[in-house]
Amino acid sequence: MRQEKQLLIDEIQTHCDKHNATFVILSYQGLNANAANQFRREIGKMGGSVEMMRKRILQKAMAQKGIELPIDSLPGHIGVVFSGGDPIETTKFVFKFSQENNKAIKVVGGRFDGLQYSGEDVEKLSKLPSKDEMRAQLLATFEAPMSQTLAVMEALLTSVVYCLDNKCKEQVESESTAGQS
Repeated sequence: MRQEKQLLIDEIQTHCDKHNATFVILSYQGLNANAANQFRREIGKMGGSVEMMRKRILQKAMAQKGIELPIDSLPGHIGVVFSGGDPIETTKFVFKFSQENNKAIKVVGGRFDGLQYSGEDVEKLSKLPSKDEMRAQLLATFEAPMSQTLAVMEALLTSVVYCLDNKCKEQVESESTAGQS
């Protein structure tokens, strides 16, 4: 193997190690240079990186990491988006960018938490709520019964106060009418 190819393979493996082997494989067709640079910048802001490479280089690098990628499942020009912080957010951005750029990017597959997914599965994952959204939904689920219980208790306490207030007003009125007679 030539030294240049080995350097490319080493670079891919470094990205793989840095991002816990979490990535999205995409096929790009008709993506102009400005759009590609914008895509790289946005992925970089999320803590990820984008690498465009030859299929065989990607396949060899992943094989050395123990990840099987059949070359026939990789159509066209191949790019890999290594996820930064939240892989779902990165994947959502990839699909959003694809829609905004006349589907110049097509997701072929991906790998999250040690499992490989097809392009369709990655699209389904991208439609899931983010971690923060899921946390908010879970907290709302826990909070709803407690707030309802608190509202019932508050209503009970306020009704007692209103009853006592009305009783006091009745007492004052009865004393004032008794004093006038």
